[in-house]
Amino acid sequence: MRKILIVILIFILGYFTYKYFEAKNESRNQLLEATSLIEKEIKNVGKLVVTEGSFAQVFTYKDSKQIFNLVAANKKALVVINAKVTISYDLRALETEVDAEAKTITITKIPKPEININPDIEYYDVSQDYLNQFEASDYNTIKKRVMRSIRKKVEASELPANAQNRLVAELSNIYVVTNTLGWTLKYNTTPIENSQSLQRILD
Repeated sequence: MRKILIVILIFILGYFTYKYFEAKNESRNQLLEATSLIEKEIKNVGKLVVTEGSFAQVFTYKDSKQIFNLVAANKKALVVINAKVTISYDLRALETEVDAEAKTITITKIPKPEININPDIEYYDVSQDYLNQFEASDYNTIKKRVMRSIRKKVEASELPANAQNRLVAELSNIYVVTNTLGWTLKYNTTPIENSQSLQRILD
């Protein structure tokens, strides 16, 4: 009878030991699956977020040169610019840290927006005196002036806000996945609880 009780106790102990390690292994597998899913989502947003716009400008370029302080040699041109502008975030530069044990994803770096301007410059009504003709330096000066002017227009337009909204939408995908799996998403030390939290961080 005593031997039977010992066998039963050993059986019961073995059963519960098996169940304990089985549950622990299942929990570990779930954690690994969740970590893998989140890392996959982070890779999915690793693409350029682009907002495009077009800008037009017309101005007159003038230059005057004094010849021996006696006479002015002039040149001028009507300059028409049509520029295609893109604002992008290279999310391949997004830096994150994954803490599987604490179930936390921390975004440590969000890339800055990149403004790219591709101007199409055309010249009309070009006139120049013999002693003051158009040179390469004039075209370089015009292009620099165009780039500065267009950049100011872009920064004052709705394009930066539109691009930021696109960025928030992409990063929200990470938040949705982490929240669904019971994980916490942070930006450095600040917890992200919704899309508005992301917006405030970027403002």
